[in-house]
Amino acid sequence: MADSVDAVVIGSGPNGLVAANLLADAGWDVLVLESAATEGGGVRTAELTAPGFRNDVCSAFYPFATGPSPIARLGLAEHGLRWEHAPAVLAHVCADRPAAVLSRDPTRTAESVDRFAAGDGQRWLDLYRDWQRVAADVLRVMFTPFPPVRAAGALVRRTGTARALRLARRFVLPVGQLGAEEFTGDGARLLLAGCALHTDVGPADAAGGGYGWLLAMLGQQYGFPVPRGGAQALTAALVHRLRGRGGEVHCGAHAERIVVGHGRALGVGTRDGHWYRARRAVLADVAAGALYLDLVPPDALPDRLLADAHRIRMDAATVKVDWALSGPVPWRDPAVASAGTVHLGADLAGLHRYAADLGAGSVPEEPFMICGQLSTCDPSRSPAGTESLWTYTHVPHRESWPASAVNDVVARMEAQLERYAPGFGGTVLARHVAGPEDLEAENPNLVGGALGGGTAAVSQQLFLRPVPGLGRADTPVDRLYLASASAHPGPGVHGGPGANAARAALARDRFGAVYAAAIRAANRLAYG
Repeated sequence: MADSVDAVVIGSGPNGLVAANLLADAGWDVLVLESAATEGGGVRTAELTAPGFRNDVCSAFYPFATGPSPIARLGLAEHGLRWEHAPAVLAHVCADRPAAVLSRDPTRTAESVDRFAAGDGQRWLDLYRDWQRVAADVLRVMFTPFPPVRAAGALVRRTGTARALRLARRFVLPVGQLGAEEFTGDGARLLLAGCALHTDVGPADAAGGGYGWLLAMLGQQYGFPVPRGGAQALTAALVHRLRGRGGEVHCGAHAERIVVGHGRALGVGTRDGHWYRARRAVLADVAAGALYLDLVPPDALPDRLLADAHRIRMDAATVKVDWALSGPVPWRDPAVASAGTVHLGADLAGLHRYAADLGAGSVPEEPFMICGQLSTCDPSRSPAGTESLWTYTHVPHRESWPASAVNDVVARMEAQLERYAPGFGGTVLARHVAGPEDLEAENPNLVGGALGGGTAAVSQQLFLRPVPGLGRADTPVDRLYLASASAHPGPGVHGGPGANAARAALARDRFGAVYAAAIRAANRLAYG
């Protein structure tokens, strides 16, 4: 039995669902195939710890989803999505001084960082004003398929060449250097460096300044919101919107192969023997390695691309823990209690040691942790008076992560929490641990427990993402598009890769042979 639709989308993560919605908006028949029993990929919610505690299976905070991103432009409030915010956005906990706290009120953020060094508050406000002047253009560049000629041109015209050159420098600076250039004290420096470490880019690595500034400024402007009721609510809104436009999602449908004929993607075969014909396009919200090395027949791809696919570098592996707590975390510093997101475990020197340990393949002795106080953000996440705590840290990639090794990491994480929140252990009602292998088993896109679809290092960005080539969603197979975080502009729940893939599919359909010939010519240059 064969089903025939305009487009088959593999994967129902946010990128796959954004792509499907945009194609459905254009009047296409769209079918999304999801191997798991429920939609969402890394954007799902379940009772992982204890009854009444709603835990986000992977991602939890969504600064991009409320700003000017593809996912934000879908009008998901009309489909039931509601956002919640903690009283404060982010706190970076310090061992021997008050926490640095980022609030949606810029003056409160300025007051916090000014406590570390007089004048840093005004410097923070100046940095934020810089962001406000260029934010719309920067995000337009980020979410435009590569190369973003028009968007980049508009940015240069708005800022002038001199300012644009210095903005480019800011984006490629290490975040440690950016912090040292802009601020005197550690407070603002820690906020920037901690935000950069949401990726696998350390304080001394190129482009960390861009990531740290971008995420910190998004937090300043939009906060780090969470969907009311859990991350699954974001997925549910995307699915509801898609179905309202005639699209469908089939769960339990594991894509096993992409059928290629005469250089063109013809459809998708699933593990249960089903065949879905794609009249116009196949879009793959899967890791790049899975697409090029598993799903597509090797004789349909250039040898150079196959060789490059074996060299794709993943971002760091992850250990994630959810705790059900009997009450709020007993922070030593009361200011931390109001923050939705907490950066925990290291001063500036410690962040450098943490990144160096990961680079050397060692488990950091003192893990840097990103924590989410989800009941503080959204009281519906747990029974009244309790807290649902979401936490992860990065670890090196290894051939295997046995339970004993994962538990050693968790013990270090709990020791850090006890250090900064004495009595934490006494509040624990239950916990759920997911090591690197567990995360990949839950979602195959999290290869080796990596959250970002590939390293955020400059060696794998723009036209180098995921391999040297176009930097676009198009692949060497006609009408096949990479729609996952492995593609430009990379990780983050913003829908950028999915939107780019949908735009490419629509352009190929609109311009036909002319578009196909241009992509073939570009592929010959990239892959020989």
